[in-house]
Amino acid sequence: MKNRIEEIRKARGIRQEDFAKALGVSRQTISSLENGRYNPSIFLAHNIARYFGMAIEEVFLFEDEDGR
Repeated sequence: MKNRIEEIRKARGIRQEDFAKALGVSRQTISSLENGRYNPSIFLAHNIARYFGMAIEEVFLFEDEDGR
């Protein structure tokens, strides 16, 4: 699963540390999410989207096994 977290966060001038604190996770978790090394729980994905005021589908890009 790909995501736009880093793109959106940087466009809004939000530091990883501040974003992590607002979500109650570590900065390392944010870094791992942004680099595609970690897929969030549905609860965390919902909180990230809500923080940005966006739908989950606007932040997270779901693809099937064929890349569609």
